[in-house]
Amino acid sequence: MELYLVIAVFVGSLLALGFALIMAKRVLSFDEGTEKMKKISASIRSGANAYLKRQYTIVAIFFAVLFVILGVMSIVGLLTPFVPFAFITGGFFSGLSGFIGMKIATAANARTANACRTGLNKGLRVAFSAGSVMGFTVVGLGLLDISIWFTLLKFVFNRDAAEITSAMLTFGMGASSMALFARVGGGIFTKAADVGADLVGKVEAGIPEDDPRNPAVIADNVGDNVGDVAGMGADLYESYVGSVISCSALGVAAFNEQGMGFQAMAIPMIMAALGILCSIIGTFFVRTGEKTEQKLLLKALSRGTNLAAILIAIAAFPLIWFILGKENWMLYFAVLAGLIAGVLIGKATEYFTSDTYKPTKNLASKSETGSATIIIGGLGLGMLSTAIPIIIVGIAVLVAFFVSGGTLQAPQMGLYGIALAAVGMLSTLGITLATDAYGPVADNAGGIAEMSGLEPEVRERTDALDSLGNTTAATGKGFAIGSAALTALALIASYIDKIKSMPAAGEISYDSFSVMNPLVLIGLFIGACLPFVFAALTMDAVGRAAQSVVIEVRRQFKTIKGLMEGKADPDYAKCVDMCSRSSLKEMILPTIIAVVVPVIVGLVLGFYGVVGMLAGATASGFLMAIFMSNSGGAWDNAKKYIEAGHHGGKGSDQHKAAVVGDTVGDPFKDTSGPSINILIKLLSMVSIVFAALVVQFHLLG
Repeated sequence: MELYLVIAVFVGSLLALGFALIMAKRVLSFDEGTEKMKKISASIRSGANAYLKRQYTIVAIFFAVLFVILGVMSIVGLLTPFVPFAFITGGFFSGLSGFIGMKIATAANARTANACRTGLNKGLRVAFSAGSVMGFTVVGLGLLDISIWFTLLKFVFNRDAAEITSAMLTFGMGASSMALFARVGGGIFTKAADVGADLVGKVEAGIPEDDPRNPAVIADNVGDNVGDVAGMGADLYESYVGSVISCSALGVAAFNEQGMGFQAMAIPMIMAALGILCSIIGTFFVRTGEKTEQKLLLKALSRGTNLAAILIAIAAFPLIWFILGKENWMLYFAVLAGLIAGVLIGKATEYFTSDTYKPTKNLASKSETGSATIIIGGLGLGMLSTAIPIIIVGIAVLVAFFVSGGTLQAPQMGLYGIALAAVGMLSTLGITLATDAYGPVADNAGGIAEMSGLEPEVRERTDALDSLGNTTAATGKGFAIGSAALTALALIASYIDKIKSMPAAGEISYDSFSVMNPLVLIGLFIGACLPFVFAALTMDAVGRAAQSVVIEVRRQFKTIKGLMEGKADPDYAKCVDMCSRSSLKEMILPTIIAVVVPVIVGLVLGFYGVVGMLAGATASGFLMAIFMSNSGGAWDNAKKYIEAGHHGGKGSDQHKAAVVGDTVGDPFKDTSGPSINILIKLLSMVSIVFAALVVQFHLLG
C-alpha cells in the first residue's frame, strides 16, 4: 500500500511538472513582437530578477536563524531531527514555485501583447498558457516535496504513519514563512509602484495608464510579477501542501485504531494527484471568440475549471470506496462539500467584483459624487460580501463533519472530513491557479501595448483580458481564503491532537478548550486582534513606500525637461530601486510577528491560550481577508467600467474619483488581504512545531 501511494504521488508530480514544461515551451514559441516591445519586456524582466535576488538573500538569513533554533530544539529532544530539514525544503519549494512562475510571466507579457495583434483568442491562449505553467508548477512541486519526504521517512528511516505526518507538517511552516515574505514583500512593491503611477500619472498629470512618460510605469509592471505572480505562487503552494498534509495527519489520528492509518493518509495525496490529471484535461477547454464581452470571457475560463471540478468529483468516489472501504463511503460527501463550496465562493466573489454584475456597476455610479462616496461604497460592498462565503464555509463544515461520522464526543472522524473538504476544494488548483496567474500577464501585456504604441484594438483586447484577470484574481483570492479557513480548522485539530499525544500535557480532551476557560478566552481575543494588527502594518508599509514613489515621480515630471512632451526619457530604474528597498525593509516586521506571537502566547498562556488564539485569528482573519479582497477587486473593476465609456469615461472627474478608490483598494486586494490567509495558517504551523517547547515550559513552571 505504502509503495503504491508514493508511486502515485510521484507520478502525479511528474505529470504536473511535465505539463508545465510543455506549456512553457509553447509560450516561448510565440514571437515577442517589435524591438521596442522586446526592450520593454527585458526591462521588466531585469527589474523582477533583481528584486527577487535581493528578497531571497534576506529570506535566506531568516531561514538560517530558524534552522539553528529548530536544530537546537532537535538536539535537546523537543523535536525530531527531521524537522529543521523539512522546514528548509518547504521554504525552498515554495520560493521556487514563485520564481518559476515569475520567469515565465515576464517572458509571456510581450508575447501576449503581440498575440493580441492577431486576435483576442490567441492572446488569451498565450496568457493562459503562462498561467498554466504557474498552476502546474505549484501542484507539481508540492507533490514532489511530499513524495520525497514520505519515501525518506517510510522506506529509509522506517517511521510509522503518525511520525511521518508529524514531521511532514513541519515543511508547511517553511512554506508558509516563505509565502508570507513573498506575499508581503511583493505586495508592498507592486502597490507602492501602482499607487505612485496612478496618483501622479492619471490624476495629477492626466496621462493614460502605462504611459511611457510615467517614471513609475516599469516599476508598476515589475510589481505585477513579483507580487501577483511570485507572491501568489508561494502563497498557493503553502495552501496546497498544508491542506494535504494536515488532512493526512488527521486521517492517521482518526483511523489508526482500525489499522487503516496509511489508507487514510493516502486519500488526500492520491486525490491531489488525480486533481492534476483533471486540471490538465480542463485546460484544453479554455478558448473564446473575438468579442471582448466579460461574460463570454468568464464563460471561457469557467468552462475549464468547472469541467475539472466535475471530473474530480467523479474520481473521488471510487477512490474512497476502494481504499477506505464501503463502510466509509460517506466521506465522499465531505469531498463534494469542499468542491461545491469552492465553486460557490468563486461565484460569490465574481458577483461582488465583476463589472458585469450590479454591485460593481452601482459602485461605479457612486463616482458621480466624488471619491469619498466611491470609497464609502467600496467599504460597504466588501463588508457585505463576507456574509455569503461565511455561510458557504459554515455549511461545508457542518456537512463534512457529520457525514464523516463525527460527533461532539468523538470528533476525530468529523475533523478528518473537514480536512478532506479543504483538499477537495484545492484538488483542482492546477487550473484554478492558471486562471488567476494569467491576469498579471495580461496586465503587463496592456502596459507593453501602450508603451510600444500598438494599434488601439490591441489595447482594447489586452484591457478586456486585464479586466477579466481582475475578476479571476479576486475569485482566486476568495477561493484561497476559503480553503485557508478549512485548512486552518484542520491544523487547529492537528495541534490539539499533538498536545494530547504528549504525556507531559496531562489528561485533556477537545472539551478542555471551552471558551469558558479564561486562558482560551484571552487567546481568542488576541487571535482576533492579530489580523487587524497585521493588516495595519502592511497597509502602513504600502503607504510609506508609495509616498516615496509619488515624491520621486513628481520630481521627475518637474525637473526632466521635455518629459511631458515625450522628448526625454524618465529614470525608470530609480523608481524600481526605491520600491525594492522599501518593500524589502517593510516585509520583515509583519513576518516576524507571525512567527513570534504563537510562541509568546504559548509560553505565557500555555496550549489553551494557543488554541484560543488560533480560533480567533481564523475567524477574524477569514472575514478580514474576504472583505479586503472583494473591496479592492470591486474598486478596480469599477474604474475599468468607467474607462470603458460609462459615467463620463477616461479623463472625467468620475474617472479620477474611481482612480482614488482603486488606489485605496490596491493594498487591500494585493497586499494585506491575501497575506492574511497565509497568516492564519502560519500561526497554526508555528504552534505545531513549538508545541513541545510550550508543554515543557509549563511543566517546568
